[in-house]
Amino acid sequence: MKKYNFYAGPSILSQYTIKNTADAILDFANTGLSLMEVSHRSKEFVAVCDEARNLVKELLDVPSTHDTIFLGGGASMQFCMVPYNFLKKKASYLDTGTWASKAIKEAKLFGEVNVVASSKEKNYTFIPKNYTVPDDSDYFHITTNNTIYGTQIHNIPKVNIPLAADMSSDIFSRPIDVSKYDVIYAGAQKNLAPAGVTIVIVRKDALNSTDRPIPTMLNYMTHVEKESMFNTPPVVPVFAALQTLKWYKENGGITAMQKKNEEKAAVLYNEIDRNKLFKGTAETEDRSRMNVCFVMNDEYKELEAEFTTFAVAAGMVGIKGHRSVGGFRASIYNAMPLDSVKALVRTMHDFERQH
Repeated sequence: MKKYNFYAGPSILSQYTIKNTADAILDFANTGLSLMEVSHRSKEFVAVCDEARNLVKELLDVPSTHDTIFLGGGASMQFCMVPYNFLKKKASYLDTGTWASKAIKEAKLFGEVNVVASSKEKNYTFIPKNYTVPDDSDYFHITTNNTIYGTQIHNIPKVNIPLAADMSSDIFSRPIDVSKYDVIYAGAQKNLAPAGVTIVIVRKDALNSTDRPIPTMLNYMTHVEKESMFNTPPVVPVFAALQTLKWYKENGGITAMQKKNEEKAAVLYNEIDRNKLFKGTAETEDRSRMNVCFVMNDEYKELEAEFTTFAVAAGMVGIKGHRSVGGFRASIYNAMPLDSVKALVRTMHDFERQH
């Protein structure tokens, strides 16, 4: 039976990425060695890392004012690295979900944190608006997409201070104006590669801007100066990231990805809104194009477990919603084909006909 992978992360990757990475694990660049055992200092792997960083810059139109690095530690490590490197006195944060809340907690270790707005009281079902960000903040931190709650910031806030952004679950899904940010970071396991590598895009002239001593490994400058080679990088995920970046380029780049993502999301949300059994959990204007969260309508709540079993039997994998929301979650990242989304829609339609 064909499987349809809706896991939120680690999640679906393109077959191009999977095949090329699998081949390299057996024989990397005709070296006769596995990618898993080759030196990260070898000319063959240095070339991989350089090409990957350059492709990030090309695809996202990263200006010369910024640099791109690959780090370990996941996006969760960035929750402390961002304030460690940039928080002098006060930073402002927007609280839109679990990961934003975790970032706020870490930042409080380094200085004053101003939470400009939060949607926590309504279980993060919307993106706050009409808030004020103090101009004396060192930066304003946002989480652009919220995997657990299925919300996404569709209009980036216009502020007079530098932006910092966690884009773990929607980077490369749409064009972004990198020049507006001091730092963008993203764990790879949604739209780029297997878990184990984090991409960071950082403004060069913002580095070394605090007086505090920063541990070597937590200082962005360390990794910028060594071009991601200060210590052994996660070799396999970096190679896989390069394959995904090549796949993006071959398939029309980020603008093409955005168009496909908008189409996929529309197909699924249209079914949720049409189907008498289901309803979306996020406010319509803030619905995520990456993570679609939905539940049974109140009068059909008792069918939730039955639909889960029905969907799994139809090949739907990872469809169960996060415990914070319940119900169902379909993660439809860049590598998710439209046909897979249509298969889920057919499953929802078939279940409706039975009831």
